[in-house]
Amino acid sequence: QVQLVESGGGLVQAGGSLRLSCAASGRTFSLYTMAWFRQAPGKEREFVAGISWNGGSKYYADSVKGRFTVSRDNAKNTVYLQMNSLKPEDTAVYYCAAKYSTGTYSYTKSTDFGSWGQGTQVTVSS
Repeated sequence: QVQLVESGGGLVQAGGSLRLSCAASGRTFSLYTMAWFRQAPGKEREFVAGISWNGGSKYYADSVKGRFTVSRDNAKNTVYLQMNSLKPEDTAVYYCAAKYSTGTYSYTKSTDFGSWGQGTQVTVSS
């Protein structure tokens, strides 16, 4: 298991950008597939973006394709989510998640992931 801590959330106007970070503890971070999920008030948690253990495979929800970019730095035990052209509907608590996997399967279900951060709030004003 890894422990995850998100940061970088905040309040931004529509059309603006934010960069979320997720710092992981442990020496085996590079063996984990990482993902970002989000949950808006009154809605279920939904998949946003994922990245394979070595960064070779990246995948996104249709709602964020072309606007969000996921990346990782295994030397720093950190995964990032660059969010551009933000919309009010992107407002949510964003969570980082980890799954022990060195494959390239695109995991998108929250039940696939065993480790979660505490979340960081992103609010986009219109």
